[in-house]
Amino acid sequence: MNMPTKSKVVLRSTAGTSVDQAVREAMDACDWHSLVGRNDHVVLKPNLCTPLPEWVEAANTSIDVCRAVCRVLLERTGNISLVESDGIRYTAQQAFEGSGYVALGRELGLPLVNLSRTAWTKVECAPVGEVELPRMVLSADAFITLPVLKTHGLTYFTGALKNQWGCMPQFNRIMYHSWLDQMLASLHAIFRPKLAVMDGIVAMEGHGPVAGKARRLDLILASRDGVALDASAMRLVGLSPERARHVVLASAQGLGNFEPRDIELDGDWVAHATHFEPGSIDWANRIETRMSRYRWFVKYVLERDLIYEPIRSTVKLIRRFAA
Repeated sequence: MNMPTKSKVVLRSTAGTSVDQAVREAMDACDWHSLVGRNDHVVLKPNLCTPLPEWVEAANTSIDVCRAVCRVLLERTGNISLVESDGIRYTAQQAFEGSGYVALGRELGLPLVNLSRTAWTKVECAPVGEVELPRMVLSADAFITLPVLKTHGLTYFTGALKNQWGCMPQFNRIMYHSWLDQMLASLHAIFRPKLAVMDGIVAMEGHGPVAGKARRLDLILASRDGVALDASAMRLVGLSPERARHVVLASAQGLGNFEPRDIELDGDWVAHATHFEPGSIDWANRIETRMSRYRWFVKYVLERDLIYEPIRSTVKLIRRFAA
């Protein structure tokens, strides 16, 4: 049996150099030119999971990283769209505004697209059957994902694969959380991102993906293989990739390389190795995940501030005393 072709995962430090330079080196090492043709339509998906200023730096993809990626791509095409979907408690527009992307779009002359307000098409997505996904992403010449290096309470880690959850245009996609790991593997097979550039400048550990602890790493990671990137990023910060079930499932489906022997590391990985506090799921997360499959619970509890906010405050108080 032939050994699988190794996947390259690139690491570059932004310490002592510009973000532009680090991103360019990482993208060049991934041979991005061979992925993007002249005047191709490129869809860029940053991770914009909160509009709240106090959480943006660690939770959302830095505008500096996105700007640097765009500047490289603009050498081949001006047909670039920055996309995000509505969340259950905020709109994509609010996330763009809170993260500085509105100014970035004006600066570069690029559109900011709310996938929740574009055309959708039905696609088979195991294990739940047909779901509606945005035609813009499915028809793009090149889909590139720009995740943040973060822990996650439900999926253990959020990176290249988890960022594609935000390509689901339904604002109430939380109803699918009971099948999250399997769906993330399926979405990776559907969207097939050509390149992932991971923002590890300010990462997040602990209670991610939004309210965890910020950790400055000053790193950019990149790969044409999202599975290899996520697995390598977890190993870099002392997490166990085997605990990220969605990444394991994607690898088992032949969507990327998982084992270290099948991954070529480019960069000084040893110098930047560290240890992160892992994300964890507690009783409150388990209850919310179990109940979120019911439309009535999402509509009358999660979507309503007058009901949800007091519950959230109570849970935070209980967690504080139980810690």
